[in-house]
Amino acid sequence: MAKETKAKTTKPKEAVKKPAVKAAIKKSSELEALAKELKTLIPKLDEEGLAFLVKQAHVHLYNMQVDALNQTIVKDARRMDAQRKSTSATKTKTTVKAGNSGFSDIRISETGSGYHILCNNQWISFTTGEITAMVKIVLGEGSDLEVRGRLYNWLSRERGDLLVTASIADKFDDGLKPLISLIKKNFKLKK
Repeated sequence: MAKETKAKTTKPKEAVKKPAVKAAIKKSSELEALAKELKTLIPKLDEEGLAFLVKQAHVHLYNMQVDALNQTIVKDARRMDAQRKSTSATKTKTTVKAGNSGFSDIRISETGSGYHILCNNQWISFTTGEITAMVKIVLGEGSDLEVRGRLYNWLSRERGDLLVTASIADKFDDGLKPLISLIKKNFKLKK
């Protein structure tokens, strides 16, 4: 009795590349091609052209750093939102009631690169420099109205988004008082 043997069909072993690997290889080869092209152009440029390229490279590197910092701030804000949503339902209801209007909390980001202020149940990210500027304004000399005026002017120039979120119309708006109190409660100027 003859045994039947099935012929195994095998696919040729190909290196299956994942999409991420393909993208990295493509990006690497594009980068190499651009670098090679730039190297061929350098001898053809004069001093002014080279100085311009160097300046543009510095500007581009700075912009890349700013983008990376902004992405970190956004990730921190999202992470904080996710942590808040994972709390118990009762605690969430209490937070919503307490934060329905005005400013109710300020926290340093997890990376320490900035701060987040809770305004009308929305976390708004600030750089350390922005917080420092607001602290100097709030803790500076002057009457309550003068402080509110300086803070409002700074916010309208630098962070109009906060004024919109808090529905603050002008320097006379009492909506600035909770922000001033929050900053005074959480920060002191170093002497």
